[in-house]
Amino acid sequence: MIEIRYTAWDGSQKLRLDADKVFEKLAEFLSATDDVRQAMDWMARQGMDFDGSRVAGLEEFLEQLRQEMRQRYREFNLKDALSEMEQRLQEIVERERETIERTRAEHPEDRLDRKLRDLERVPRRLSEAIRKLESHDLEDQQARADFEDLLEEYENIRDLENFRERNQHLFHGPKSLNYQQALELMREMEQMKQLEQDLMSGNFDQVSMEDLQEMLGQQTAQDFQSLRQVMLLLQEGGYMMQRGEHMALSPKGVRRIGQLALRDIYQNLLKDRGGSHQTDHRGITEIRPDETKTYAFGDPLNLNLVATLKHALARRPGVPLRMEPGDFEVYENDYGTSSSTVLCLDMSWSMSWEGRFAAAKKVAMAMETLIRSKFPRDFFSIVGFFTRAVELKLKDLPEASWNMGDPFTNLQDGLRLASELLGRHPSRNQHIIVITDGQPTAYFLNRRLYCEWPLSFGGISMRAAQETLKEVERVTRKGITINTFMLDDSPSLRAFVEKMTQINRGRALYTRPDHLGEYMLVDYLSKRRRKV
Repeated sequence: MIEIRYTAWDGSQKLRLDADKVFEKLAEFLSATDDVRQAMDWMARQGMDFDGSRVAGLEEFLEQLRQEMRQRYREFNLKDALSEMEQRLQEIVERERETIERTRAEHPEDRLDRKLRDLERVPRRLSEAIRKLESHDLEDQQARADFEDLLEEYENIRDLENFRERNQHLFHGPKSLNYQQALELMREMEQMKQLEQDLMSGNFDQVSMEDLQEMLGQQTAQDFQSLRQVMLLLQEGGYMMQRGEHMALSPKGVRRIGQLALRDIYQNLLKDRGGSHQTDHRGITEIRPDETKTYAFGDPLNLNLVATLKHALARRPGVPLRMEPGDFEVYENDYGTSSSTVLCLDMSWSMSWEGRFAAAKKVAMAMETLIRSKFPRDFFSIVGFFTRAVELKLKDLPEASWNMGDPFTNLQDGLRLASELLGRHPSRNQHIIVITDGQPTAYFLNRRLYCEWPLSFGGISMRAAQETLKEVERVTRKGITINTFMLDDSPSLRAFVEKMTQINRGRALYTRPDHLGEYMLVDYLSKRRRKV
């Protein structure tokens, strides 16, 4: 008999996690940004949930710490923090003054007059007064012994003075602290401030577990250890690697991001567009031995011999067999074709708005994963375009971001580079997929780069548009289809894309960043199976 006992979660139990689950959480944060380091920082700061178990984030630890600090502000004040030491110094000065006056009355000397004047000029600030008296050769032996004891506290007194000056306005509680209590509070607050800085930096190695447990308790220390375990799993699982001073996605992490993005996008497609793929009868044929059908004129004669003989015998038993066309049963076939595709990804500054670039990059990684896993014979490449165009390798894609330093949109150069890449991988199905949110504002003419802002708000850059449309014509003459996915719906942008579509006969879709992936995958899969 198996007996199962349940106990309330008290923080002492270890949270059971694996690297795959943790990395899936990181992928969720990556869906909102195009920066891996920023996604990791958000994940560490906001915390996460795993199957009903909460892993607290740095912000929660910071709030607990700041609550403890606010509690001390409300409870204590520092008005009398140095009163004891000020009283001790005053007694030393008075004793020394009495001794000098008594000695001077018996033996008048200029030396004693100078010492008396020095005592009158002792600074009011306690630490400065102690430093001043240090150079004073005290006449009174008891005062000298008392001052030696006070001098040993000089560093603490100076630090407490500075602490009180910086923070006295914060401590407004009813309880006044004496010197020793104020020193303890100062050291405690300094520990808290250092702990706060370490938590804010997000550097887990710098955070003192002893201070954390002392300040916030055993439970919080265990919660922090769980968060540290989660972040370590990313590196230990092989998904992250050290690149200079920062962490970056490893090749395994890059592949996994694409797989997760594809899973998310394809799950959404299943809800809305299940069973929408088209078929045709061109390209490579693959027999499906699990499905058969009655022969129809024009079908490949891939006979299911056993089923065909059964039909003939059922119609007319005996030998010799007399077969008719209706007896024939053939295997079903899959018809496929290869495709070469280049994804042109807008990396201009405006793509940073509304999460556009993060959504577009997620789709690019999903497309790469889809093609590599399901259509390995296909060619797929990615081109990023801003003021000029560059080819993006898969390993560089997670770190790629919109480019504020090059804010213009050179779609012409993007199409040119995409056409060159397709030329190196010939296919009867060649496609360029453009994801952009703006019209062209840069172009090359006679190998010289030109940039121009739109003539007015909502207007167009006339020369850039003209040169880009000329490139569209060149691409069209090569038999390449251009499909454009617009993340903005302004009238001027619509007009430009409609001209592109008229020239190329491709598709133009206007969509939001959160729906971009659904359209992208449906369009690609349907293009693979259209008649050539």
